[in-house]
Parts: sequence; C-alpha cells; structure tokens
Amino acid sequence: MRIDLPRLPAPGALYRRALLGALPGTGGRRRPDVPAVELGVTGVPVDPAHLADYDRVCGFRLADRLPATYLHVLGFPLSLRLMTAPEFPIPLTGVVHVANRITVHRPVEVGETVDFRTYAENLRPHERGRQLDVVLVGSVGGEEVWRGVSTYLGKQRAAGGGPRPDRGDRPTPPAASAHWRVTPRVGTDYARVSGDHNPIHTSRLGARLFGFPRPIAHGMWSKARCLAALESRLPEAYTVEVAFKLPVPLPSTVAFSASGTGGSWDFALHDGRQGRPHLVGTVR
Repeated sequence: MRIDLPRLPAPGALYRRALLGALPGTGGRRRPDVPAVELGVTGVPVDPAHLADYDRVCGFRLADRLPATYLHVLGFPLSLRLMTAPEFPIPLTGVVHVANRITVHRPVEVGETVDFRTYAENLRPHERGRQLDVVLVGSVGGEEVWRGVSTYLGKQRAAGGGPRPDRGDRPTPPAASAHWRVTPRVGTDYARVSGDHNPIHTSRLGARLFGFPRPIAHGMWSKARCLAALESRLPEAYTVEVAFKLPVPLPSTVAFSASGTGGSWDFALHDGRQGRPHLVGTVR
C-alpha cells in the first residue's frame, strides 16, 4: 500500500512517539514481518544554508553539488515515520544501525527538488536478534537518482544466553593516512543538522541508559566524514557501502585509511590508539 504524505514529517514528534511507545504497557503490537506499506513525499527542496551547515559538520567542501550522504539526511524523516509506526517489527529505541549502502546514479544539485519513497524489506534472524533493511529512494523528474539501504539490528536476548561466537584474532589495522580528533560537539552538531536526536549521541545520561559509558558518534557522520576525505577522487556515479563495527566514543581520536585506484576505494576507520575497527567500507 502506498501512502503519500503532504510534507516531510517532523523528526522531533516521531522520536517522542518512539520514546513513549517504549514505556511498559504503551507500545503497540509488533508485526512478525515487515509492513506491506510504502511512504512517499514529493517536491522536497534543498535549503542551501542547511546544506552548507551539513558540509561544515561532516568535512565536505562548500558546493552546490549534494554529497551522497546528504540525501540520506534529507529523506530520513520519511524513513523515521515508517520505523516509528506501532506495528513496525523492530522498536526504534535501542535499534543499532549496522550497515549502509548508497548508490548515486547521478549527482544532484541545489535547485533540484527530490521525490522520496521508503519501505522496509528482508526481515531476517541474527545471532543477537533480528535485522531488516529500510530502503530510501530519491528521484528527480521521475528518474531515480539516488538509493540508500540502511540495515538495522533489533537486539533480543536469546533464550538461555550463552557465550558469544569467537571472532578470532583481530587483524592489524592498515596504515593511517589521517588522524581525526572527534569531540563531543560532533554528536550535538550532527544531531542538529540531521534531525537525529537520539540521546546516545548527545547525552552522557542517555548513552548510559543504553549501555554506553559516554555518548557515541552517529554512524552516518562517520561515513560522511570518510567520504569527505575522498571527495575529490569520487566518480560521478558509484555505490558506497559501509559496515559499522564498534561505536566511536566521544571524545576520541580515530585513524582513517584508504587505498584504491581510479574510482574504486577501500577505506576504514579505526581507534587511533588500540586499532579497534569502527567502520569498513568500499566505493565501487
């Protein structure tokens, strides 16, 4: 079923709905499968001032061309509306963003208006719960120009518990080409430009409620920051895929590494001191 909205929803109200739904006795009945619904909205403009603010927070050059990750932010309220529905199979509170794939079919410029549609698919079991994909598609003039697929994990405690699988020895991280100091302001600044005000990114208390000793950076900020480092070497059309490993605590120092030829790249983000992996990705 297709549902067209007159405008993008307000993220703040959706987060409040999710938090209220997490209270005992207030949540709706979760579906055992993904809802057969697609949400859409047409004619979404790009605010040049907001784009410039996003570029500064993520390290992109100020330009009229939209970074690949910007359309994720622009259309995210639509996906958030889908994910905060009472019957959505995985509750938003405590959900973990484990992977993201973005395909840019052609660059999008300021001045173009974007039509978005979003839906969920591929609900599947995971050793720590269940995960699914939320697809967000951006079109201009009826032509698909951008597609994002975000994989989310809803953690569930397995009956009987038991030890986690052995991951083996951690490989030695590649040589770093840059080190970045990630301050707590990254969490609050990215929340402001993205509308993602999950307290695990902005509040020490909020982070502790979800098991983190201190706030953590948004995964999509980490992906955007890596793409910003490769910005001048990216082709016109490409797919960038990342797997989010361990969270980036705020504050911390991270090490960025990249290797590639032409428009193809392999890149990673590791802890600057202990070498623990935060993100691994490819551009193809």
